[in-house]
Amino acid sequence: MTNSVLLEKRSNGVAVVTLNRPGAMNALSAELRRRLYDVMQDIGRDDSVRAVVLTGAGQKAFTAGLDLKELGTDTSGMNAATDPDPRSNPVTAIRSCGKPVIGAINGVAITGGFEVALACDILVASENARFADTHALVGIMPGWGLSQKLQRIIGQSRAKELSFTGRFLNADTACQWGLVNRVVPADKLMDEALALADDITVIEAPFLVKYQHLIEHGANLSMDNALNYETLFSSIENGQVTPDDIERRRIAVMERGRARKG
Repeated sequence: MTNSVLLEKRSNGVAVVTLNRPGAMNALSAELRRRLYDVMQDIGRDDSVRAVVLTGAGQKAFTAGLDLKELGTDTSGMNAATDPDPRSNPVTAIRSCGKPVIGAINGVAITGGFEVALACDILVASENARFADTHALVGIMPGWGLSQKLQRIIGQSRAKELSFTGRFLNADTACQWGLVNRVVPADKLMDEALALADDITVIEAPFLVKYQHLIEHGANLSMDNALNYETLFSSIENGQVTPDDIERRRIAVMERGRARKG
């Protein structure tokens, strides 16, 4: 059994996935990408898992992207940038689990590693985190979504600055630009990410899937069309909610609050 990707399932419904090649800055070798797919499929099949935390081993790197040493001896790996197969494409693999994914960015997220970070639903960064898009420097076009996602998050001008220069973006600036939700001390990173994941687990999984769809589908529409879609979607879904459903969920929230307070 390879250990390039570690999986820990916690009793509270949170799974921790760790990219585990710290000696290679957690670079995305072909073997690691296949292992990541297997892990995410395992998570997707496990109804007890409600949320995922994705991080990298060590404090230097979340992931440095595709393994350039591997590409130097076998350029067929370049196809990974456009390969939709989730066994090769880590972004597709991450999304295939169907669960909310929190990226705990512990160090550098470079090029393909930046794209892996952008595949997560929520990003929490260590003070050591830095982001860089070096696609242009190595002459490889992005194929895992960075060219489109990044400009929608931080704006086109800022995205062009990063992509055309390869400069690093530090954690604090990434937070100011809206790329990450918050920055925490390195020794508090996993605590923060796990606390967020724990809060997500209280939401019923089928509802969460639908809510995620509503947000992400609406993001691809004009505002008017998105609002109309929300009205339609809400009418259909809320029309199926019964008073017993509301009461059951209200009691569950109260019990969870009491347990935490206790």
